[in-house]
Amino acid sequence: MTLVKTTFGRRSFLKSSALAGGGLMLSFSWLASCKPTPEQVLNMPKEWFNINAYLKIGENGLITIMSPNPEIGQNVKTSMPMLVAEELDAEWQNVIVEQAALNTDLFTRQLAGGSQSIRQGWDSLRMAGASARHMLKEAAAQAWQVPVDEITTEAGILSHAASGNSAGYGEMASAASQIPVPEEVALKEIKDFKIIGTSRKNVDGPKIVTGQPLFGLDYDREGMLIAMIAHPPAFGMKLKSVDDSVAKAMPGIKDVFTMKTYNEDYKLQWSDVNTYPDLVVVVGSSTWEVLNAKKALNIQWQSIGSDNKDIPTALENSKGHMALMREMQAKKAEVKRKDGDPEAVFKKAAKIIERSYSCPFLAHNCMEPMNFFADVTEGKAELAGPIQTPEFMEKTVAARLGLELEQVDIQMTRMGGGFGRRLYGHFLVEAAVISQKVKAPVKLIYTREDDMTTGIYRPAYLATYRAALDENNKLIAFHVNAGGIPESPLFANRFPAGAVDNYLAEAWTASSNISVGAFRAPRSNFIAGAEQSFLDEVAEEMGKDPIDFRLELLEKAKNSPVGEKNDYEAERYAGVLELLKEKSNWDKEDPNLHRGVSAYYCHNSYVAQVLDMVVENGSPVIEKVYCAIDCGIVVNPDAAINLAEGGVVDGIGHAMYSEVTFNEGVPGQDNFDKYRLIRHSEAPKSIEVHFVENEIDPTGLGEPPFPPIMGAVANALYKATGKRFYDQPFMGSSSKVLG
Repeated sequence: MTLVKTTFGRRSFLKSSALAGGGLMLSFSWLASCKPTPEQVLNMPKEWFNINAYLKIGENGLITIMSPNPEIGQNVKTSMPMLVAEELDAEWQNVIVEQAALNTDLFTRQLAGGSQSIRQGWDSLRMAGASARHMLKEAAAQAWQVPVDEITTEAGILSHAASGNSAGYGEMASAASQIPVPEEVALKEIKDFKIIGTSRKNVDGPKIVTGQPLFGLDYDREGMLIAMIAHPPAFGMKLKSVDDSVAKAMPGIKDVFTMKTYNEDYKLQWSDVNTYPDLVVVVGSSTWEVLNAKKALNIQWQSIGSDNKDIPTALENSKGHMALMREMQAKKAEVKRKDGDPEAVFKKAAKIIERSYSCPFLAHNCMEPMNFFADVTEGKAELAGPIQTPEFMEKTVAARLGLELEQVDIQMTRMGGGFGRRLYGHFLVEAAVISQKVKAPVKLIYTREDDMTTGIYRPAYLATYRAALDENNKLIAFHVNAGGIPESPLFANRFPAGAVDNYLAEAWTASSNISVGAFRAPRSNFIAGAEQSFLDEVAEEMGKDPIDFRLELLEKAKNSPVGEKNDYEAERYAGVLELLKEKSNWDKEDPNLHRGVSAYYCHNSYVAQVLDMVVENGSPVIEKVYCAIDCGIVVNPDAAINLAEGGVVDGIGHAMYSEVTFNEGVPGQDNFDKYRLIRHSEAPKSIEVHFVENEIDPTGLGEPPFPPIMGAVANALYKATGKRFYDQPFMGSSSKVLG
């Protein structure tokens, strides 16, 4: 039996006064009993993990569970309430889920990022349900004058077998609201779960398929104006002058003006990334009128210049980016990890394998472009829209508008995609400043071209791997040197660190004025594919089966690990490979089937994948992908499978086709006619997902299936073409890579 405390530091599991109508309302610290680890979220502040939420029970037995976290399609709005409902012993069909607004008095981690929501809320969300259930049982015991230990619960019903008494939760809700919150509660044994581990449909599903308003672009308010912005056409340019005379005279246009997103003296938070703080704004009655007026603006732009010694000009080019990265890589990089004496071992190696891998900048390309509603009046700012970091942006908006935090109200809409792009909320600030300027409610809308050309992009990366073999073809040293613009993708303590006696990991960076930020599985989204492609080449050189080679390394990491900082569990890593080998029938022979394998650990989870490819009419066709995942206990199997399938398709598309290029600072892709995404006919014909069954607390799943598939694609392409693929995108604008 697991006992959890209902307090955490100075934050307590607070019981609020009873709701009008005799209901029970509980507010609680979401992280009251979580056990954070040093690698909680990549580059994310620790305070993100302090989250609150609440539930309420009506006198009619209906249970409302508030969902504080933003919903970006990862299905937390369904899965997280399942944790509460499980311990509450609720009838799921009587549960109503609502999206909570930003409330820093109740909630302190209202964030969508890092694949941490379920992991961080596992114990404490269950604690919330268990505590409410305990208080309901106490209320029933007092009402029936029987021992509380004799009260049982099931599907929202309290029962006492000996007396024959029973009551619905709603009947006891008012009395339960007067019961003291227990100091600790017992959580269910895993074997007793009835909701967790079963598939529950998306609570927003009916609204989505019937087109009901859910998203930011759906938001409407009487008297609302539409706003759009014009930004410099190139990274490295700024506003010089604007002639708005024609635009202002056009029908429906209310105002045209210039604005600064942030004040000069404001210290930017990490979530305030924005390359273009000086903008031209057009405000009018309708989207069409504003769009046409924006096109009529006569704007002059000028170069910002560059004092950065690492870049020759402020207006950057893609060819120059690659040259710059190779130049920086050739310089002495920073040693991040060193085991043994790799330099000496490489000098005496019988054979050295060296390969370099690269990837371009990528745009997030959410289906719903950036947008936000704002209504700023004297002493108050009401905002609504799609944002992954509402708590951080509340601070920014308050500072920008000169308001107190309690004067800023941010309502979260469902997001039409995030992938890290909506971690950075400059568009929210822009909407607020525009509304304050025009003294009216405003919805700011980015066009697709605005969205794709303002950043914030996945960085460009370059990594070189070396492996040293002895005269017996045994791996004796491993070296990775990885960097990018403007960050390194290196994870020095991940596999194969800990599995090779002589190991060296180095990192470097190159500066740029192009804005970058988190992209689904930051850094892992490149380094996984590079690493796994290289391991396949090493295995081939050694004459080993690629899965067996990885398992041999993991066996060493398990039984005689090198170093003490390895951030993966070798046994769990090997477990997904073994499950994958079994489920994919890896050893089967088929001369027409070209198979690539890959495996990776990130966001506390382990994923291994096999991709089956055939050749049709000179082009590779992906027949099937097998996916084995260890993410601990699976809360909602259907939702988990959906996340895995989405990650696989997304990863294949980016590896094969996607890129953002630059010419004199101008992005070469500004809409989907130029930015290549995967098409339906190019997706795998089937994806088979298998989960390792264990009783380990849940870990991340929104991001882990995404990075390794890129390596599986590259390795399958090699089998199909006889050619190794080192630079993404592998196929670019043409799908004819054979012959």
